[in-house]
Amino acid sequence: MNSPAKIVLPVFDPVQQPFQIDPDLPPVPATLLTPEGIARRLRQPPIWTPEVTDENRFHGMDVAGFRPAAVLVPIVPREDGLRVILTQRTDHLHDHAGQISFPGGRAEERDRGIVDTALRETEEETGISRRQIEVLGTLPEYLTISRYRVTPVVGLVRPPIQVAFDAFEVAEVFEVPLAFLMDPGNHRLHTANLDERLRRYYSMPYGRYFIWGATAGMLRNLYHLLRVPEPPPGQS
Repeated sequence: MNSPAKIVLPVFDPVQQPFQIDPDLPPVPATLLTPEGIARRLRQPPIWTPEVTDENRFHGMDVAGFRPAAVLVPIVPREDGLRVILTQRTDHLHDHAGQISFPGGRAEERDRGIVDTALRETEEETGISRRQIEVLGTLPEYLTISRYRVTPVVGLVRPPIQVAFDAFEVAEVFEVPLAFLMDPGNHRLHTANLDERLRRYYSMPYGRYFIWGATAGMLRNLYHLLRVPEPPPGQS
């Protein structure tokens, strides 16, 4: 089987591109920012539509040559609320070097399905044992410019957490409050003119961390899934 053609991406500074923020979207209700609320929403999702941005622009195209992959969206309960574990990739990697990402990677033949891919990659990259992870559900596939079909697997990580990351792939492991990521006031929609084309992508800057691209796009879809208010008791 022939390998997919290498995608040559234009070099640009994603931080410096102009952006806008949608002032009309509400934050996710606090009642849903609990392990029980997220699990309930993933088990019984409302009618919602994943957002298609430039990063995910391959929707509707032939994706036969795209490589299956998975990431874990690791949510950990802390005293101040739920937090999301993220990694910063090392600068020398072939794909998405230096970027903020979820732990994850391409599927391998030895994996027992796409969820197993996410758990295996998380163990390899961060040292977090799958025995500490309760899988809550999955989000729709996210198609990347680098030709991966990525399944985001949402998992609850039970403390205490002992991080022992792979220094070849991971430069740093850190946490971001889920409430920050689920507030669209922190979501920036950038536009950039590249090779006479307009590219659109999201970012969610947090302190010195610039979360953007596929990671921000997957978080944006988690936001859309969770933002629909729960029905009143007795209604479905």
